[in-house]
Amino acid sequence: MWLSDFRIVLHDRVIDGGALRLEDGKIAELSETPVPGAALQGDGLLLMPGFVDMHGDMIEREVEPRPNVRMPMELGLRDLDRRLKVAGVTTGYAAVSFNPKSAYGHLRSYEHSKAMLRALKGMRQTLKVDHRVHARFEVNYPGALEVIEELIAEGTVDLVSLTDHTPGQGQYRDLERLKARTAAERGLSAEEAAQAVQERIDEKRRNVGDLAATLGAISGLCRRHGIAVASHDDDTAEKVALMVSLGAAISEFPVTEEAARAARAAGLMTAMGAPNALRGESYSGNLSARAAHAAGLLDILAADYHPSAILPAVLVLARQDPEGLAGAARLATANPARALGLGDRGEIAPGKRADLVIADDEGVGHVRATFRAGRKVFSDGSLRLREVA
Repeated sequence: MWLSDFRIVLHDRVIDGGALRLEDGKIAELSETPVPGAALQGDGLLLMPGFVDMHGDMIEREVEPRPNVRMPMELGLRDLDRRLKVAGVTTGYAAVSFNPKSAYGHLRSYEHSKAMLRALKGMRQTLKVDHRVHARFEVNYPGALEVIEELIAEGTVDLVSLTDHTPGQGQYRDLERLKARTAAERGLSAEEAAQAVQERIDEKRRNVGDLAATLGAISGLCRRHGIAVASHDDDTAEKVALMVSLGAAISEFPVTEEAARAARAAGLMTAMGAPNALRGESYSGNLSARAAHAAGLLDILAADYHPSAILPAVLVLARQDPEGLAGAARLATANPARALGLGDRGEIAPGKRADLVIADDEGVGHVRATFRAGRKVFSDGSLRLREVA
């Protein structure tokens, strides 16, 4: 099947009026000129590789859209699948936390998180997106180690990130901002919020010995099973050095330019949120993804909590990227695929999987259709495949 007359976004350039032939779920042929009688005429629309999202936090809210309002797990996962394919994501890593003391309560309890991941694994063959699992391990709760060992042994986990949300560092370096946020979210007084924050700091101090042992155990476990490790919310060069020693290959959401520079110098790929890049600022006052990109310190765009922000963020960053749209698109396609060891996708080239996004770039951009392995899994109805003899 030929798709013709598209602006095709390759790894290093954009072809105007090009065409692709798809066969057996892969890209079989690339033409730099239109092909007559194609099954689908693009009329100058963008044709890009499908987005590879290494970190999407949406699964919890799809399963429980309001506090204590549970939806059937199957319904929540189908809604997640729909949300991703409409945004052009063809490979999505559901980022699930194991942190029973978080503000999200039971949503991140060990049992609930395990149930979500196992349900997702069980439905993979019926869902349209290639769903994978990103287990976010809160290092201050060593009890989760046993859970992750169990999930890795059964083949459920594809990526592990080491997170530390202790106040006073990382994402929560600004204690006053955190206290105000805690008071607002939990309905606490200023004094009660300050006490809750201090209790979290004290708990980490009590668990320092367990923490070191836990980090080492996780690192060894992932290395033995060939699972990629990411750090999370790096804020100093020292934190980056620790994560490198534990085998991390990705620095997720570095919160300072110092940390981002240290990560790149150490050979880590840096990942930041598409909503941050689109808005031009972090909602928590940390490093701007747009500023990181301008400084040459951004490798990967992730959905974070809003997958529909990926395409608009790519279009925004294309305006300042030295390689234009081709360079910006790599942030959501080839770069995460490489970081995660997915050599069969992330690029439009013969032999690669036909994971594709058709989009326009008017305004914030709009995904018109999504293909996974050559099969159309989403269309907004504006494009029609022609019957070809």
